[in-house]
Amino acid sequence: MSNIDPQAWFILKQLESAGAPPMELLTPELARMGDFSLLAGAPEEVAKVENRTIPVPEGEIPVRIYTPAGEGPFPALVYYHGGGWVIGNLDTVDVPCRMLANRAGCVVVSVDYRLAPEHKFPTAAEDSYAAAKWVAENAASIQVDPERIAVGGDSAGGNLAAVVALMAREQGGPSFAYQMLIYPVTNHAYDTDSYRDNAEGYFLTKNTMVWFWNHYLRNEEDGQNPYASPLLAEDLSGLPPALVITAGFDPLRDEGEAYAERLKAAGVPVEVTRYDGMIHGFFWMPGVLAEAHNAINQAANALKQAFSAVKTI
Repeated sequence: MSNIDPQAWFILKQLESAGAPPMELLTPELARMGDFSLLAGAPEEVAKVENRTIPVPEGEIPVRIYTPAGEGPFPALVYYHGGGWVIGNLDTVDVPCRMLANRAGCVVVSVDYRLAPEHKFPTAAEDSYAAAKWVAENAASIQVDPERIAVGGDSAGGNLAAVVALMAREQGGPSFAYQMLIYPVTNHAYDTDSYRDNAEGYFLTKNTMVWFWNHYLRNEEDGQNPYASPLLAEDLSGLPPALVITAGFDPLRDEGEAYAERLKAAGVPVEVTRYDGMIHGFFWMPGVLAEAHNAINQAANALKQAFSAVKTI
């Protein structure tokens, strides 16, 4: 393709030559063994990094808390990793979480929600909401200002961030200052132009998304639930201001941008940016993609602005 970023094209060629089988031919257990850490690059130093477990309904989950240098209380970003609700973990997004903590000057709480198919919908959403509530309720103990908390994530994690914002509005809090949605999944459908144009050959494929959704949902009806498909929510008013980042060569591009348009139409302030030459997953590839640095810097600046707009006591 003429307008795909040359660095992204190189990554695609490298992955192709590695000859790994398509994910949809693997079991979830095998798919989870994939390691993309080389694409992330070397982790930056952060003043403090702490692994903890926090309670969620009927269990507990790990979180990793990144605290920047300086005097708290800090604003906070509750971050949900991608991976189609089936794969991915705290290590997948360790590098971008460190970069966001340093650049936005905020605590980043990275959430290891339970994965499908062992834990199907709505477990990931409920875990994600419980984690955001935990951050708000335990803010003082992790040097966080409870008035300045954002939610964010990439791909399935962007889906979860959008869903947590909906849940918080409908279930009486917490109140979030911002939502940072990086190429989010917003609809259980495969009918967009970007699904047609980018169905295969650009890292995330249509077949892999079908595989993810089939593992995540209990049944077809779940796909119509706004807590799975936030684009289908009837009312998006009163949600936190948003940053929506999409990638030009990504099956999920159009549904992310459609969600941004729905938010705008509901009166929510939205900044939306398409990284035209990029592929899905680029946000956690700063080791090999210059545009990943640009997106992380954009996200950090958006967070800083959102946090500074909140009147603190």
